Order: sequence, then structure tokens, then C-alpha cells
Amino acid sequence: MVTKFATSLSKGKDGAMVAKEAVLRAKEKLDGARVDLSIVYSSSYYDPRKVVDAIREATNNAPLIGSSSAGEFTEEKVERGSVAVGLLSSDDIKIFTAITEGVKEDPEAAIKEVVAKLPTDVEGYPYLTAIILIDGLSGVGEEVTLLASYHFGKELKIVGGMASDDFKMEKTFVFSDDNVCTNALGVCLFASKMPLFTSVKHGHTPLSRAFKATRAEGNVLYEINNRSAWEIWKEETAEVARNRGIDVEQLKTPSEIAQFFANYILGLATEKEGEYRIRWPASINEDGSLNFTCGIAEGAVFRIMDGSNFEKQINAAEEAARIAKQSSENAGYSDFARILVFECAVRQLMLGDRFSEAVDRFKKVLPGVPILGWETYGEIRLEPGQFSGFHNTASAILLISNGDIKK
Repeated sequence: MVTKFATSLSKGKDGAMVAKEAVLRAKEKLDGARVDLSIVYSSSYYDPRKVVDAIREATNNAPLIGSSSAGEFTEEKVERGSVAVGLLSSDDIKIFTAITEGVKEDPEAAIKEVVAKLPTDVEGYPYLTAIILIDGLSGVGEEVTLLASYHFGKELKIVGGMASDDFKMEKTFVFSDDNVCTNALGVCLFASKMPLFTSVKHGHTPLSRAFKATRAEGNVLYEINNRSAWEIWKEETAEVARNRGIDVEQLKTPSEIAQFFANYILGLATEKEGEYRIRWPASINEDGSLNFTCGIAEGAVFRIMDGSNFEKQINAAEEAARIAKQSSENAGYSDFARILVFECAVRQLMLGDRFSEAVDRFKKVLPGVPILGWETYGEIRLEPGQFSGFHNTASAILLISNGDIKK
């Protein structure tokens, strides 16, 4: 049996009814094939317990993973305030799930606990890929990604995202089977007969000179070049923001601040000249420090980046899809079963009405392939041998081929 994947999304007032409608539509597209995995992304406007219960019942308690989100899309439409469902059926992929709480307080203990619940080898299914979903307000995205790579202890590909809550910045949820948890880490391990392929791309360019994080603790950046982080940010962005009608001194509400940081974000220097790893400052504290969705190392060198060029942002989505497709074709796989997209919620803020154009670029590169995407508070993509795998304001992709077709 080739790998099948079907998607659907729905929206309305009642979470249970919306979830049931979405999953039944997706089941129809499977043409009677069994459901081996449900992937569920639900707007924070719905009760997550009701959403998960409805989908478990409609799929005969098939394994389930997912999270709360800040926007959802499939190959058919882009929405906010909806429930998006993807159903997987495959003889070429074995599914294993695990979840634990307390990830913010002790990320290493959390990753050790979930790794202990998952197999290290699956006979006949040599390729391992982990989807990792993390509480989006925990601030430990990078730490969990690196710890997962270490504690799994083998050639493991990692992809995933930070749960979100429609920019409320209050509480996010991770789903695993019957579990609906906050402050949580969930892992879905794919053991497959064929390799799976990942990619990531962002569309930001440098705006400022190089700076140094002179005081940082965990995911909080206090000082830049020995001055208040927010004061430096305002100075460096005031003129370009003013040209776009934004007065940095008048930013008050969480949504206004999130929108501002969507365009003027932190870019960490990498080992490759001219390449940057993006970090999103999610909010500002009263003392002028900035909260990020992952740790910021004291002494890190970075630039403030500009993401206001919409064409570059839209092109980044297309490039991410092309990278994954090319990797698959180079390995001999040219028929594709599905695309999972972990798309930064900040990109939706930046692009506004043009966000659907970015989704169209995935379809342009991989026409006719089912797509399930959601808006995250941080994206994960770590290939074996890489030393950093957490991203912001990026498109991260997991591309799955039909394993019985190899050219």
C-alpha cells in the first residue's frame, strides 16, 4: 500500500462539532483506508479537550499528535480560528507517540522521559524522523531540539514547532493521543522504510550593525552592548519603522508589539558568512528586556533584521519547498504523499492578506500533493550533524514520498 494522506479543516462555534466535521471530511478522502495517525492543529478559540476527544472517537482512537495554533491551512484553503486535520495511512511508516509535562522547568528531564518511551530501532523500518511539539511559551525550543538530538543518540531527523495560541500569549497546548497538556513536550516518532526529507528557509535581511548580547538569562535578553535591549531596538528601527507609519514609542498592546517584532527581529550570526538564524522577541518586559521563544546566549553576536520585503518572504516559502523536493529527488524518490509545514505565525502577521500567496508557492513546487500547515511560535528542523535546529519567522517542511515508487 502506498502512503496516503488526507487533509481537511473546518470552523464554527462548537469545537467538538468543528473537529468532527474536519476529520470526517478527511476520512472520506482516504477511501476507506485505515487511519494510522491523526495530526491536529486547533485554534485556541476552541476547547482543546473537546477537539481531541471528538477526533479520537471519529478515528477509532488512532494515534494522535498536534497542538493549539495561531492559524491553519491545507492545500485547499488558509484559515484562522479553525481546526485542521491530517490523516495518515501507510504500511511504510510505523508511528510511536509520547508526551511529558514540566518542559520549561527541566527540558533535559522532559526529553529523557519521552525518549525512554520510544523505540531506538524498528526492524524493517531503518529511517527515523521525530516530530517535536513544545509549549510555545516555555522558551526552551532550541534547548529541547539539541537535547533530543543528543539523547536519541543516532542518525535522527527532527522537525516540528512551538505550540501557539492566536497571539494571546497566555497558554498553549500540546496533544498526544488522549493527552491535552500545557508546559509540555510531545514527540511523534516516524520509523519508515524510506527516508523523509526536511528543509527550512526565512526571508529576512540585515538592518543594523553587529551587536553583542551582554546580559542574557535563559530566554530573556536584558542588555545589548551594555544598554537596555529595548532602547537599542528602538534606536535601530525607529527611522525605517517611521517610514512604514509605525511610531516605536507608541507600541502598547501585545498584538502591536508582536506585529512590530514580526518585521524587526533578531538574526544570530552563523558559521556561514551572510547567513543568520532568526529569533523572535515575543514580548517586552517593564525593565526593557525582551522575551524570546528560546534561549539567547550571553555573548551572542547578532544583527537586527528587516522582514518587510514581502516578495522575499513569499519566495522563502517556495525555496523551502524546492529544497525538500530536490533532496527527495536526489535520493531517487519523485512521487510525493504529503507535505507537513511548520510555518511561523509571525510570517502571517507580516504578510497579512498576502500570506495565502506563500501557501500557493508550496502548491506551485509540489502540485497536487496534500498539505497540512499551521502557524507556530517557533520552527524546528535539525538534520544529523547540525549544531542548531531552532528557527523563527521561517517555513520548515517535512516532505514524505510514496515509498513504493523509486526512480
